Amino acid sequence: MFSGIVAAVGRITQLTPREVGYRLHVDAGKLAIADVALGDSIAHNGVCLTVVAKEGNSFMVDVSPETLSCTVGLDAPGPVNLEKALRLNDVIGGHLVSGHVDGVGEVLRFDAVGDNRLLEIRAPKEIAKFIARKGSIVVNGTSLTTNDVNGTDFTINLIPHTLENTTLHLLAPGAKVNLEVDLIARYCERLLSAEREG
Repeated sequence: MFSGIVAAVGRITQLTPREVGYRLHVDAGKLAIADVALGDSIAHNGVCLTVVAKEGNSFMVDVSPETLSCTVGLDAPGPVNLEKALRLNDVIGGHLVSGHVDGVGEVLRFDAVGDNRLLEIRAPKEIAKFIARKGSIVVNGTSLTTNDVNGTDFTINLIPHTLENTTLHLLAPGAKVNLEVDLIARYCERLLSAEREG
């Protein structure tokens, strides 16, 4: 589990082809990895991946074809939002995040509003029902609060701190982003549908 509070911006420096998928070499940047053990989970742009090797301030993770087919931002060198998995005594500053991407959205607007940015995203239709006004959503691993929702489109206000400490300042209209909806919304929908079926 994660909280969606990005700890550091790292960088995918190399992709090594495997029999299936890739091994990503990641420079951890300011993420403290001295306590990271092989087998630990780290979220990369919201995607939970397992550490398989470490070397200095870098670590390696394997990415399967399935993961590559349903996410963005892991198939080329470049910056990534990083977060280590939560421990039971950690503060949850964002919201409970599984690190399992529900769908890929498209940026419609990224407009300056003073030193903030208004971000508008179109979600895939199948997950749009889980996105609520003033609710939680994860965009590229970052826990955010929606402002408004209109069908499949929703808006978010990004404050300077978020822009400075994540990769979200690199977004532009047309960009694709990893989305994870609120876990509670998913479970509520499942409970309600089970009641209707039963």
